[in-house]
Amino acid sequence: MAIKICGTGSYLPAHRVTNDDLSKIMDTSDEWIRSRTGIESRHLVTDETTSSMSVEAAKNAMEQANVSAEEIDLIIAATISQDYVIPTLACEVQRELGAKKAVAFDIGAACSGFLFALNTAYSYLKSGQYQTALILGAETLSKMMDWEDRSTCVLFGDGAGAAIVRNQKEKGGIGIESLLQGSDGAKGMVLACKGRPVQNPYVETKEQRMSYVTMDGQEVYKFAVRTVPKAVKSAVEKAGLSLDEIDYFVLHQANIRIIESVAKHLHQPMEKFPTNLQECGNISAASVPILLDNINRKGLLKKGDRIVLAGFGAGLTWGAVVLTW
Repeated sequence: MAIKICGTGSYLPAHRVTNDDLSKIMDTSDEWIRSRTGIESRHLVTDETTSSMSVEAAKNAMEQANVSAEEIDLIIAATISQDYVIPTLACEVQRELGAKKAVAFDIGAACSGFLFALNTAYSYLKSGQYQTALILGAETLSKMMDWEDRSTCVLFGDGAGAAIVRNQKEKGGIGIESLLQGSDGAKGMVLACKGRPVQNPYVETKEQRMSYVTMDGQEVYKFAVRTVPKAVKSAVEKAGLSLDEIDYFVLHQANIRIIESVAKHLHQPMEKFPTNLQECGNISAASVPILLDNINRKGLLKKGDRIVLAGFGAGLTWGAVVLTW
């Protein structure tokens, strides 16, 4: 039995916003953003929605995997910025694709969301309950930003990534080799966004400003550079491999300094750490699947390559997956 990623897809909004564009509407500069984060631009929705981007990414992954909507029996969407509280993003995508027999639901684990969704799908597929899963990471983070908070809003972008995961049921096949995930709710408030306020006849309603994402950047940075190397090492060891045997480390694209620090801690060259944050910024749950699709479609991935996927973010949460392509 081999549970494998058989196809990838992604979608970025058409509207590209550079650092120079942002400098015209707020007190910032290309040098300030680039030197601290590595980010040069991001894509922001205008006409697109979280669900429309997800559908396009899903179609791309399905085409590559040669999978029809009728074959999909599980859809898991990782997001914190769905279009509706209800119905879920996964159900919206199910409707648009016509995947009538699929079970569809969302997972909320922020920047680790795609890894949590992949872990969940793996368990379902391994049990034999389902055979073909569509995994999504999709975000419209621009609607959750305070565009007067220059320290935070410049970091994030919008987009969607997708993967088709199948139980191939082939002897000796290699796919996903190990999975790891973790949480630390005690430090959750370092990256937060409040939900809707209580409004009922028995509560005095005070006029409240809409809540936006708040972040303690230093604490998030310290968490990431401390936790991600440990998670990656543990996942690789669990797979019975060494770090030197890994061909690519596909990390959540939050900050180039974090990625460089992880590479240094793991004693691995930066050539093994592909990046797209320069173009996309941080897209939370969509970050890892979009980057995976980027390097896949560039032809960088060869059969037999060993890859680590790793995400980290709000919750606080983290996850890692080791797989053979």
